[in-house]
Amino acid sequence: MPNKVAITGMGIISSIGNNVEENFHALIHGATGISKTDYLKTIHKDTLKFGEIKLSNQELESKLGLPTNHRFPRTSLLGAYAAAQAVESAGIKIINEVPTGLISSTSVGGMDKTEEYFYEYFENEAIRRFILSHDAGETSHQIAEYLGIKGFVTTISTACSSAANAIMMGARLIKAGKLERVIVGGADALSIFTINGFNSLMILTDDVNTPFDDNRKGLNLGEAAAYIVLESESQVKNNNKKVLAYLSGYGNANDAFHQTASSENGEGATLAMKKAFEVSGLELTDIDYINAHGTATPNNDLSEGRAIQNVFGKNVPVFSSTKPFTGHTLAAAASVEAVYSILALKHDMVFPNKNFKTPMKEFDLIPQTSLLEKPVHHVLSNSFGFGGNCSTLIFSKSL
Repeated sequence: MPNKVAITGMGIISSIGNNVEENFHALIHGATGISKTDYLKTIHKDTLKFGEIKLSNQELESKLGLPTNHRFPRTSLLGAYAAAQAVESAGIKIINEVPTGLISSTSVGGMDKTEEYFYEYFENEAIRRFILSHDAGETSHQIAEYLGIKGFVTTISTACSSAANAIMMGARLIKAGKLERVIVGGADALSIFTINGFNSLMILTDDVNTPFDDNRKGLNLGEAAAYIVLESESQVKNNNKKVLAYLSGYGNANDAFHQTASSENGEGATLAMKKAFEVSGLELTDIDYINAHGTATPNNDLSEGRAIQNVFGKNVPVFSSTKPFTGHTLAAAASVEAVYSILALKHDMVFPNKNFKTPMKEFDLIPQTSLLEKPVHHVLSNSFGFGGNCSTLIFSKSL
């Protein structure tokens, strides 16, 4: 693992918990966050299930201590909440004492406010401030402002691989000596726009999602935010910092196959995994657990399964998708699963692929369906998005 990048903090809020400890408790006790929505005014309220965080915007505002005239959409509220946890977890007292950046990712951005107030902007001047919060980049700047970061801030939006690419970019900036510390991850809130969009593609299920099951019907949309703190080795050594894990490998590729589908043979996913191994210097046999993208859509699970076989052949490591717990959290998915990968390393556990019953006809891959305790030194985590965006991260245990 040449020139590895240390992970010194992490924070998360998802439908199964408002912090790292609550998420871990849910993972080991099989408590999912898939339910009907309590907050969204959607015509699908009684027919679809979601990974919804059971905190209102008002409750999040209160927890963050925001003024009443703020213009944070829900994505920013969730992002600031999780990113602040990550900073605290890393023991950071003075955020700008060394060159520090924020790379955040989102797909939804401020759409929840845009769709709520769209027809009121002309008549109600008080809510026009939310117009400025619509675009994806503004959510990153709001999170950075909340944390007090004065350095490098940017946004990545590559669909469901977004947070993986944010993590990858942060690592590259550290390795290049541009920054000593980067807070990386993603946030996405549920919105009517995304629900209707995914429903039009006919890839939402009216039940719970069942990754890698032959009878899978589609995904449950979820919302979440998760961030990890990346730091250089010199920063860790100079400050005697505790390391949670290392980001040892990463790779991304694009199969250029279809706007909303991956190639059936998983070319892009295969290449992303191979690139991650090249960066890490690890062997295939070093991987103890694959946290699969596993969206439970017919296309993804077939494509990803074949890609895993392309890379690992007949010696596929233990694998599972954790999306039956949280739903598919879009741009936040890779950072949510980064936190889960770090928890797997820390506790020597593989989290279950819930709801699996029937193996797929196309191959003999069977995910881990119950909580498994075993030595876990290296975790490979996949995240694949619309537009052919395929990304893979490898996390390694801190010794």
